[in-house]
Amino acid sequence: QVQLVESGGGLVQAGGSLRLSCAASGRIFSSDYMGWFRQAPESEREFVARIRWGGGLSGYADSVKGRFTISRDNAKNTVYLQMDSLKPEDTAVYYCTRDWVVGLQNGRSWGQGIQVTVSS
Repeated sequence: QVQLVESGGGLVQAGGSLRLSCAASGRIFSSDYMGWFRQAPESEREFVARIRWGGGLSGYADSVKGRFTISRDNAKNTVYLQMDSLKPEDTAVYYCTRDWVVGLQNGRSWGQGIQVTVSS
């Protein structure tokens, strides 16, 4: 069972930057996708970004495209989310995810979440 632990959250002013990290314990496979979701107060959880572990293919939500960058360090088993030009509406709990496929089964693992607060 791969466990995901986020770090790097906190309080930042609008226009500032933060980098989130997600360290994964255990093996991640090249076909896995590592990603980030977020959930603002009284809102549904939403997709932010994801990256394929083996090939670097990445995707972003329209709301963060051009401001956020997802990357990975295979040697460190860590995925990052660089967040620039932050806005108050980026305030949320951010969750690291791992999407996996094994044979006919698939699933998603979640980290415990980390708070990001952007002040205006």
